[in-house]
Amino acid sequence: MRVLAVAVPVLAIAALMAAQQNASTPQEPVSAPQQPAPEKEDDVDFICPMDKDVRTKQPGKCPRCGMKLVAGIADASEYPVNLKLSPRAARAGQPVNMTFTVENPKDHSVVKKFDLVHEKLFHLFLISDDLRFFAHEHPEPQPSGEFRFTTALPKAGAYRVAADFYPTGGTPQMIVNTMYVAGKAEPKQPLQVDLTPQAGKNLHASMTTEPPQPLAGFKTLLFFQLEPAGGGRLELQQYLGAWGHMLAASEDLVDLMHTHPFIADGGPKVQFNMIFPREGIYRVWVQFQNAGEVNTMAFNVPVQQLR
Repeated sequence: MRVLAVAVPVLAIAALMAAQQNASTPQEPVSAPQQPAPEKEDDVDFICPMDKDVRTKQPGKCPRCGMKLVAGIADASEYPVNLKLSPRAARAGQPVNMTFTVENPKDHSVVKKFDLVHEKLFHLFLISDDLRFFAHEHPEPQPSGEFRFTTALPKAGAYRVAADFYPTGGTPQMIVNTMYVAGKAEPKQPLQVDLTPQAGKNLHASMTTEPPQPLAGFKTLLFFQLEPAGGGRLELQQYLGAWGHMLAASEDLVDLMHTHPFIADGGPKVQFNMIFPREGIYRVWVQFQNAGEVNTMAFNVPVQQLR
């Protein structure tokens, strides 16, 4: 008897054995892709909405300006401010009612919810076009979303109206408008450099800068030495949540910058940091509260272009 030999390919045998093994062995379930673990609070950066270089791993308040730190900053969008005057033609020395409404850029609705910025919902800066008049005020909020303020401006001419606020869900804003006061305006005089010590209500301040000649586009350190008037005792207090406030304006009133001390501890030495964007003379107002009195003083700082 002849036995017939059948040649079976090696690969076919291996496939057959694998199939038998799979049939007898339960299949392990395929696991779903691993989802990234949620961030722990310690992994989140808490940022100051105003001084964005202040970052910590813990919630709290900004040591520089006192604002509440937030976990991430919303995308920056500009919130337009509408200003209505009553009477519409303001006149020097006469009361004028100012009504502000903030517009949501997404749907053009009136914004009604705001977060506190230095203990207030709305800060108002009024600056005459000759930079001789300066006021830092706080319009009253209304249920309608309006902010109202009544004042009497001292002279005819143009005024820059800067609104500083923080819409809930947005980012801190400084929105600038222009208003006009009817009457014959005085001729505008060029701004002159003035770095001499200045006097407030009960406080004297002297200022030095580093570098001695500020340069446009580069950081300038502004150092203030504070002394009580009349040789009394310095009783510096926080004003609106900060040891001081600074508003710098270019001579043409195009550039306005609002900032707070970089280093301050209630003592006589206070440091601000500023980047002046262009060459020219800047009017720099500083405000410090001493023994219950708010002192407002101004310096005219020359800024040169790097050559």
